[in-house]
Amino acid sequence: MKVLVIHNGKTEDNYLISGIEKYEKRLKHYLSIETLHLPALKNTQALSKEEQKEKEGIVILSKLQNTDFIVLLDEKGKQFTSVDFSKYLTQHMNTGTRRIVFITGGPYGFSEDVYAKANFKISLSAMTFSHQMVRLFFIEQLYRAMTIHKGEPYHHE
Repeated sequence: MKVLVIHNGKTEDNYLISGIEKYEKRLKHYLSIETLHLPALKNTQALSKEEQKEKEGIVILSKLQNTDFIVLLDEKGKQFTSVDFSKYLTQHMNTGTRRIVFITGGPYGFSEDVYAKANFKISLSAMTFSHQMVRLFFIEQLYRAMTIHKGEPYHHE
């Protein structure tokens, strides 16, 4: 199974960048993973929140394939424990999902078109995090899920 992670805009803080890179490097030992950073919109002060989401949505949808299983990182999504998230990924690996795409939205979330295309939504917490911090938290959880799947000692119960 291939994994594509799509982020809107670039990660700005060095501490987040180095943490993300650390886990992306570790993940390459477990699965084929690619991260795509979509360019941030320019001149957004002239756009409403809905217009921003629509423009971001057009770019997101252009990166997807018809056979992708699309998972949005969304505050209204299902919350998992780390072990249950690992089981969720294992299920996709075992059922032949060719490419699973995880998408972090911009600061205002996703357009209705992106929501309509999504197969599933995951929430990392009932708390609100910046969309940049979510990138680090998610990639670490993806790494943790793979170590749980392989029975490695990274995760402690």
